[in-house]
Amino acid sequence: MRAAWLWLAGLAGCADAPIEAAGDAARGQAGDARRPMGRGRCPAGQRRRRPGRRSSGRGRQRDGRWPSCRRAPRRRAPPDALPADALPGCGGAPPDAGTPDAPWRPGPGTSWQIQLGGDAIDTRPDVVMYDVDLFDTPDATLAALRAAGRVVVCYFSAGSHEDWRDDADAFPAAAIGARLDEWPGERWLDVRSPAVRERMRARLDHAVARGCDAVDPDNVDGFTNTTGFPLTRADQLDFNRFLAREAHARGLSVGLKNALDLIPALVGDFDWALNEECFAYEECDTLAPFIQAGKAVFQIEYVDGEVPPGPQTCVEARRLGFSTLFKRYDLDAWRQPCE
Repeated sequence: MRAAWLWLAGLAGCADAPIEAAGDAARGQAGDARRPMGRGRCPAGQRRRRPGRRSSGRGRQRDGRWPSCRRAPRRRAPPDALPADALPGCGGAPPDAGTPDAPWRPGPGTSWQIQLGGDAIDTRPDVVMYDVDLFDTPDATLAALRAAGRVVVCYFSAGSHEDWRDDADAFPAAAIGARLDEWPGERWLDVRSPAVRERMRARLDHAVARGCDAVDPDNVDGFTNTTGFPLTRADQLDFNRFLAREAHARGLSVGLKNALDLIPALVGDFDWALNEECFAYEECDTLAPFIQAGKAVFQIEYVDGEVPPGPQTCVEARRLGFSTLFKRYDLDAWRQPCE
């Protein structure tokens, strides 16, 4: 695990160049291009819809646009009270920065990069944390990140079956459910299944073997979607806590991806949060429990091309304590942090 100076460096903010992109100097080799990636634009007055509140931001472009868009929702007011299953103890103490016996727990403002697409992982941004694909990132790239003192977060989908993954055949057919709308080759998983949980344990073991410091499990809000299974909120909470517990048992830090409705109940189980487009969907208030607990909120707003929206987003992100990046939809090397 990383020493305490990494957390302090994260609180110091980003000293990155305003715009960074992969180039010939980028180290590492690309993983297999198993899924086409693309980006598009929704009609005026609409926003790109993440089918099933999909978290990875990756998908196929169709006819020059994203396959489905939705009207921007009205702002949700903060809840008057936490649900009965919410965990107490959200204090303002500085988070544990990570020791050999405790997972990495970044504080608000920690600098970061996420790259799940593009031709090569660009290891040049001087940030505390990198979020990269568990399966496709080359060993040489992981080694370069570790040598540079980066915290390595490894992404995988915990709630869906992806038919291009090396372990796809290890999931029983009975645990593979409905298709994720507009995400070819991907179906929801029955997160109650012991076989699915055993496969998640194997993936966490793989993360340890590859030298990951933390994991970014995706699609952990299936109960709000049409999965093909009668999943309940209680089922989802049980599975998400299982993921956190198993990650911590291996010394891995773990983040809660989106799943905004579950934050009050899970803030005590997870070490940080990762959100996509809370500003676009006017729901950033739901992430406040992580900041109040002294835990980082890594946050993405997607843009077309390299033109982010006006400065007000960053003003608000700084006020809230978020670590916000502007990224393209394919999550390639390009990034523009709020500084």
